[in-house]
Amino acid sequence: MAPGDVVTPRERLVWPRTISIGAQHVVAMFGATFLVPLLTGFPPATTLFFSGIGTILFLILTAGRVPSYLGSSFAFIAPISAAMNQYGPGGALGGVVMAGIALAIIGVIVQLAGTGWLQKLMPPLVTGTIVALIGFNLAPSAKANFMEAPVTAMVTLAPSS
Repeated sequence: MAPGDVVTPRERLVWPRTISIGAQHVVAMFGATFLVPLLTGFPPATTLFFSGIGTILFLILTAGRVPSYLGSSFAFIAPISAAMNQYGPGGALGGVVMAGIALAIIGVIVQLAGTGWLQKLMPPLVTGTIVALIGFNLAPSAKANFMEAPVTAMVTLAPSS
């Protein structure tokens, strides 16, 4: 494939490329799906189980046209930590469930009305700010992990060619 080419839902990559991209996807999935529960105090096994169920449902609903894995979101770390401190694990879990319900409702609205309203409500300036805030909230964890395993951190941060 040439740079900038797109793989459509009916196309398939050659097996070596499929395997390498799949391996990268597993590494990225594991980092989010295992690290997020560790940082928030939830059991990783539960997170893996429900992300598996979500992935199976997603693949069924899209009829396999969009190969994807649904895992944890780093966006939930700060709110879960705040809820855990104030309301305990039950309150934090309730917040996650309510956020899931809200996202499902928004998904139905987007499916019916399109994305124009959402793009007006949340332009790039807003979404970029949210992503930056997520990064700032993760900075203390990143520093602690760097101090705990500096060699691994340097290998991770090293530029790849």
